[in-house]
Amino acid sequence: MKRVIRPGLVSGTIQIPASKSDSQRAILCAALADGTSVLSGVGKSDDEQAMLKAIVEMGAKVTPISDSEIEITGTTHLPENLELSAGESGLGLRLLTCVASSFDREITLTGRGSLLSRPMNFFDEVLPEFGCVVSTNEGYLPIKVKGPLEGTDLEVDGSLSSQFISGLLMVLPRSKRSSSLTVSDMKSGPYIQMTISTLKQFGVLIENEKTVFGIAGNQSYQAAAYGIESDWSSASYWLVAAALGHPIAVSGLNMRSLQADKALLEALMVAGCKVTFGGQLIQVDGLEIRPFEFDATDCPDLFPALVVLAAKCMGVSKIHGAKRLIHKESNRGIALQSEFAKMGLRIDLEDDFMLIHGSGKLQGAEVDSHHDHRIAMCLGIAGTIATGETVLTNAESVAKSYPDFWKTFDSQN
Repeated sequence: MKRVIRPGLVSGTIQIPASKSDSQRAILCAALADGTSVLSGVGKSDDEQAMLKAIVEMGAKVTPISDSEIEITGTTHLPENLELSAGESGLGLRLLTCVASSFDREITLTGRGSLLSRPMNFFDEVLPEFGCVVSTNEGYLPIKVKGPLEGTDLEVDGSLSSQFISGLLMVLPRSKRSSSLTVSDMKSGPYIQMTISTLKQFGVLIENEKTVFGIAGNQSYQAAAYGIESDWSSASYWLVAAALGHPIAVSGLNMRSLQADKALLEALMVAGCKVTFGGQLIQVDGLEIRPFEFDATDCPDLFPALVVLAAKCMGVSKIHGAKRLIHKESNRGIALQSEFAKMGLRIDLEDDFMLIHGSGKLQGAEVDSHHDHRIAMCLGIAGTIATGETVLTNAESVAKSYPDFWKTFDSQN
């Protein structure tokens, strides 16, 4: 699908959708729980729908209550010859694979799109340490795993993605023996804390001291009433749009959230923006915007929005953590560099840094999302401050996390 984006103001109050990250964790916890859980605030993203489909295939029962509220009755019987698809969700695939390792039968995990090219060597290397039998397609999907995993003490590498660690924290409480994990080179720590918080609400406890995690075995998930948070990642595009001069306020965000992308507020303030909070609303004044330096190692999903912010600044902005962009829905650093070059913005990738040479101006161009939802959304916002029309190809990729993005975009114009 192509979208034509014209320069002009986006205005109004925007209700931020559900966090697919929070939602996927809660959906899977509910599927493992004894009894029936009620989840409120569930979104409609492709990733959430893929997780819901997967737990139904695992034997859980999903009953809609309203447009954003569902009941999930935990699985009591796992079907034979089970094959689970995570769609294009890296988080979903990693959580589901770890949970599958707790069952005494072979389960196949697969996915589609960019997920087929994302490395999964972690499972080959780590799950056998817990007594599981694992096979992959030379480190890629599909994965076959057979448990049950057994608790042990292990040091694991956390440099590729915190999602692997979150998966282990979800499954190890189901083992008969207790475990401890020591995570070296841990990245995106806030997401791991988010997992621990969600587990606690479903009756599963993890002890944590810095990068060491103690996990008691023989724990059972308990049904819970759980409210899904609004998504700070999705909010980043609208908050940056506000910093660019669009009269926008966002609503629905939890200021006490453990989501890593809440760090956007810090980045905005470093860039000279004034952030104000009133009731349930957040507004941003970017009149004194300036080049900035920000470490996004623990929140790499902020890179696309921050590139748009840096484009408006007069001078060079520097963002740390660029190595974490390689294995996303696209090679996101290269995608940002190539598409914004078409709009007249120079981006340099140097080791773990991204340097954005902002001039305060962008030019309309024909650009492509690289089938990456975050690239699509940031280019949409960028087009509103460009001179001339911007034509965006593969704009429908926003459905992965924010299906209503373009509907919201159009309604605010």
